[in-house]
Amino acid sequence: MYGRITFVVGLAVANALIPDLHMRQAVGSPSPTSEPTGGSSLGGSSTGSGSGSSSGGSSGGGSPEATGTTSASLPIDTNFSPEPFSFNEAATVNSEALASAASIAGTPATDIPGATIPVQPLVSPNPETTRGNFTGSATVTGAIAKGALNGTISALPPNPEATVFKANGILQSNQTIPFQPAGGLGTNGTEPVYRVQSDFDYQSLLLGLYQEWIELDLFKDILNRFSEADFAKLNLTASDRFLVEFMAEQENGHATLVSNLLGGPGGSTPQCSYHYPYETLDEAFDFAAKLTQWGESGVWGFQAHLDSRESAQLLDQSIATEGRQSMIFRQLGGLFPMPVWFETGIPQSWAWTYLAPYIASCPSNAKRLAWQNFPELHILNQPSAALVNASQGASAGGSAGNTTKTSSNETVGWGPAAPGSEAAAGNASCTLTNKTGDSCGGSISQNHSIPLSFPGRQVFLSWDAPGKPVGPNNSYVTSTLAKDPKFVVWVSQLNVTYSPLEDIKLVPNGTGSGTTLQPDISTFEGDPAINGTMFIGLTDTDDPFSMFNLSSINPHVVALGLYQAG
Repeated sequence: MYGRITFVVGLAVANALIPDLHMRQAVGSPSPTSEPTGGSSLGGSSTGSGSGSSSGGSSGGGSPEATGTTSASLPIDTNFSPEPFSFNEAATVNSEALASAASIAGTPATDIPGATIPVQPLVSPNPETTRGNFTGSATVTGAIAKGALNGTISALPPNPEATVFKANGILQSNQTIPFQPAGGLGTNGTEPVYRVQSDFDYQSLLLGLYQEWIELDLFKDILNRFSEADFAKLNLTASDRFLVEFMAEQENGHATLVSNLLGGPGGSTPQCSYHYPYETLDEAFDFAAKLTQWGESGVWGFQAHLDSRESAQLLDQSIATEGRQSMIFRQLGGLFPMPVWFETGIPQSWAWTYLAPYIASCPSNAKRLAWQNFPELHILNQPSAALVNASQGASAGGSAGNTTKTSSNETVGWGPAAPGSEAAAGNASCTLTNKTGDSCGGSISQNHSIPLSFPGRQVFLSWDAPGKPVGPNNSYVTSTLAKDPKFVVWVSQLNVTYSPLEDIKLVPNGTGSGTTLQPDISTFEGDPAINGTMFIGLTDTDDPFSMFNLSSINPHVVALGLYQAG
């Protein structure tokens, strides 16, 4: 029924033990397309008419007249120069707070360790930040780029040294000091330097700063738009509102940290203006849980690859908090707080694809990103956290049965994180019941008796053509290097899994529709891999990839979406 499903989590472990076993990566470069802006040579893909796709072993091929996914020359900008940006970096002592601390302690401030040390201020949010859709024309278009670019990174064998170390419980090398085994990066006494060290570092952390800024604004917007009475309707209190307020303060701290790692004003970027899809508090919690999830997973995807290990260390310490924020918003929305054993990592271009649709505009002195924006993959029957029975839909009444035979859309708004619609839920809304297992009122933990989705569920999909303006000031453009889609890739926990794309219908401009079945696989025994807010996409290959080399799948990605499996 599933056709071919590739399960690769075990291979990464086996690679360290068996020298001749290694992960396969995509090889070869796509045929070049027309010359992109700036004169760089950029690999693309061309698809002839009649090249419709079929899923592995299935009969649901594309229509004979379909021309498949189109890939115009990728939108890039080789001439972008940012305007100056500055913020107050002067460290000061808060005399009022110091006097209060001394009064409470009953001792002079000078006797309190650290009390008189100046503290660096937070980076100020943009006072001109607004909310709403962007109206206007883009003055700059495309991701920044430099040099001659190819479509793929050539595959290489594993590093020979990676299979040499013997993990047998015996020290293999002499220790340099007592109680510290040999090895490790940054352990030779060199003074740490906490700043980015490469274009990869800079662009990764710049993306992270864009994420921190929207989270700060999002949390404030929730507080501004919804009153204590709105919180009370979801069994939440003023203390829960304060929790959201405190998380906003955390984001200001995260933005300050990343700004410093980027080098201060010369490398940092100001806060933008945003456009959110929710109308109710419950929808806002659903949206926030999804947004913080890709924010967390986006950093887990790149932090191990950073040239600056010092930056990676501090980034880990901020993202540990980010993961707790995602958990909190699930709890506020009545979902089980942590339905997975492992949080997954995704490439930077995936995180930027998810984030960009919700940034309306940025100031003229904002720094620009180099990452790709993929076309959007729409899940037409996206499981809705607003329903008692998300698998049945709002029209089904009651809780019996777990079959979804229609492609009804019960989300609100736009973009990959469109929340479940309370209006569409109607009388089937989980906010209207206090029944244990059905209710989605705020709680430390809600164990839903009816899952949001299930293995074998038919998932209805459609996707956009490349070439759509997205992101700040509509100044970025979606693109793909892939050929016609054949598979759906599911990225969750430690797994990169494929299911066949069936019932494929392609049209000449690159849009299309199809279906697939939700896979039934586990990370380890007892841990269903398809759970929580996870990441799915369309690909032209089912080559195996793992968490550490997942960015190599990008040239094969047709479109990206989010799937709320639990």
